[in-house]
Amino acid sequence: MEPLLTLADLDRALEESRVRQVVIFKHSLTCGTSAMAAEEMDQLDGDAIPDTTLYIVPIQQARQVSDAIEARLKIRHESPQVIVLRDGQVAWHGSHFQVMAARIRKVLATPAQV
Repeated sequence: MEPLLTLADLDRALEESRVRQVVIFKHSLTCGTSAMAAEEMDQLDGDAIPDTTLYIVPIQQARQVSDAIEARLKIRHESPQVIVLRDGQVAWHGSHFQVMAARIRKVLATPAQV
């Protein structure tokens, strides 16, 4: 997963989502639930998912990016949280125990919103 640490990084990821799927994982470095979600995301990171880029926002290190995601995408902040973007729009988002590799693979393989 590529880190999103600055607002410029976020701008690039949002623009990239217009031509390929983008997955943003908001991860708390101090939360046990987020640690379990990170293990699920690590399973995805090793997969070859066509036309998809995976990003991680370590919220303690990139709070401004986390806040901007909430404001720009109009999704209440949670952590752990996964947001799938297609064509600059939110196609799916889930948090806490919804962050499962199998579920996210299904979302990524389905062209319509899930």
